[in-house]
Amino acid sequence: MSLVWIAAGEASGDILAARLVAALRTRAPGLRFAGIGGERMAEQGVESLFPIRELALMGLVEVLPQLRNLAHRMSEAEEALRRDRPALLVTVDSPGFTLRLARRAKALGIPVVHYVAPQVWAWRPGRVRKMVGVVDRILALLPFEAPFFEQSGIPVEFVGHPILESEAAHGDAARFPLEGPGLLVMPGSRRGELRRHLPVFSSALPPSITPVVALAGTVEEEVRAETTAWGARYVRTPAEKSDAMAACHAGLIKSGTSSLEAAVAGLPHVVAYRVNPVTAAIVRRLMRVRHASLVNLLAEEEVVPEFLQERCEPNLLRAALLPLIEGGAEATRQRRGFHRALEKLTPPGGGTPSEAAAEAVLRMLS
Repeated sequence: MSLVWIAAGEASGDILAARLVAALRTRAPGLRFAGIGGERMAEQGVESLFPIRELALMGLVEVLPQLRNLAHRMSEAEEALRRDRPALLVTVDSPGFTLRLARRAKALGIPVVHYVAPQVWAWRPGRVRKMVGVVDRILALLPFEAPFFEQSGIPVEFVGHPILESEAAHGDAARFPLEGPGLLVMPGSRRGELRRHLPVFSSALPPSITPVVALAGTVEEEVRAETTAWGARYVRTPAEKSDAMAACHAGLIKSGTSSLEAAVAGLPHVVAYRVNPVTAAIVRRLMRVRHASLVNLLAEEEVVPEFLQERCEPNLLRAALLPLIEGGAEATRQRRGFHRALEKLTPPGGGTPSEAAAEAVLRMLS
């Protein structure tokens, strides 16, 4: 039986990897799996080599103090690959860690598929050259990514975005009753994100609303500790979050896949994001796109307002949230924009994105 090694580096990648494992098992029941992941992969029977939360870091300043531990974990993963000799390594997102692991796998003669194209097209297009010879194929989630990477000679397959498979579109507000308007708060799944977002989000909460806070397994304890004073309700499972999205009037959401998830649910929201000032200065010099939100990038216009870095400020966030909580024209405008953005994410061959990704992986194995 072939062994497929799958490495994910954070909560969102853990979900993608788990769906991929499920789709692969349906098509090839004899496959075995090992690797690095979190709770969702564990639910699929894949035991993680070490806790995924150790990789949930972002930003230059946040990563530097952890370099020694990251190097140790990298060596541990390399040794596991050397011992297991899998037929294929699938690296999922988190390119800072996973692409370094991919380079070591290639040195061992192990083929590599990278799932979720790195967003170098957004801010460091020159870095794509470093992926040549490191990965054998990229599975892209966004339709405009394939031409970009193929220019450098890397085979790319657009498989659609797994957000379309999320439970977000099937929430039931009746299962999540709220007293008054609800605001879904999604602060992030990395500790650095929480440190920068939660104090701002706390001061931005409009009066007379019920905050509903989404918990990510890697940082659940930290989020609960920082938001207890809000009188918040918490959601942990995908089903709970979907019901909360259906019940809430608006969302205060960190930039990333969470914004797409809110769009799938039809939840009007604002996007916010802060990083260390040093990281922000570097990124600003390198940015090549007009928008940070994937919803806005896909729609090619600002469907959801973006509050980044110094604009991620309580008064601005609150002012943007109030019209959404009240409903009306702004909420309707956003929902129309969601439809335009999401229709671009369907796999070209039909089926679900995870099924398309599984088919691509099986072609690599054969």
